[in-house]
Amino acid sequence: EVRHIALAGLIGVSGCATEVGGEDSTSTAIQASTTNPYVFLVLMENHDASEIYDNTSSAPYINGTLLPKYAHATDYTTTVHPSEPNYIWLEAGSNNTGDHTFTTDGDPSSSNSTATTSHLVTQLKNAKLSWRSYQEGINSTTGCPVVSAAGSPEYYAAKHDPFVFFHDVSGNPPSKSNTVCSSHIKPLSNMAGDITAGNVPHCTFVTPDLCHDMHGATGCPFNLILAADTWLENNLPQMISWVDAHRGVVFVVWDEGSSSSNGPMPMIAAGPHVKAGHAGSVAHTHSSTLKSIEDLGVPLLRHAAESGTNDLKDLFVSGFFP
Repeated sequence: EVRHIALAGLIGVSGCATEVGGEDSTSTAIQASTTNPYVFLVLMENHDASEIYDNTSSAPYINGTLLPKYAHATDYTTTVHPSEPNYIWLEAGSNNTGDHTFTTDGDPSSSNSTATTSHLVTQLKNAKLSWRSYQEGINSTTGCPVVSAAGSPEYYAAKHDPFVFFHDVSGNPPSKSNTVCSSHIKPLSNMAGDITAGNVPHCTFVTPDLCHDMHGATGCPFNLILAADTWLENNLPQMISWVDAHRGVVFVVWDEGSSSSNGPMPMIAAGPHVKAGHAGSVAHTHSSTLKSIEDLGVPLLRHAAESGTNDLKDLFVSGFFP
């Protein structure tokens, strides 16, 4: 579509990475393209915007650095709960994929997974665009992380890793030994080195563990907001430096509001072409985020394709988003 090509040219002149030789991995070269931007999507958990915005004591980095320098949404909401359906929505445009409706926080299984190929990362693969997920709380021996490890010293939650619920990524049934999955879903500890080496895919999905995403679990710090704010301060700058140099964007999105409220939740866009200090009042949902990523060059899915779904262009400088 012309709309897709226009966005790629406007915000990603030197951006996107394309897969070389099939599945991308840490050993596979990622080559820069001149048609699409880089996108990082970082997920946080379970807080209303009113708990984060202006909370300078527990979220000093968000309020002192991110909000003044970049753009944020003030009307970003969701309608589904608990966490897992929201993550599936961000990947597939709905928690109903046709053959399964995700309504729980259960690990992937033969009864809690989907055979649909109509989801974002398969769209990207089909368009020769690369993707990778970095998950905190897994390691080099985890394989495909289909089992949660939500306890000390690891706080990985499969419900926050949407790709493991899709058969074409993790197998049918989803399996630890699936190599397509393990070639794309990597430990967060790999990310810094990959960025330094220029081994950055077109779309990068980043999930902190339960102690660093504001969700919490037994053994996590008491001040979950502060722990997550510190995590962002330690991890976002390298992502932002990359997109600044390659005309991309980092989206920081909360999955749902506090106590399963519909929000508004916080949502922040950081990069070279977002409006500095802008508080966007346009109504946004997870469909908006998916639509904005799909606008980079693949068809819109499910609720992202509905006429009433706004993309995130309000957060960008005019001329750098359609």
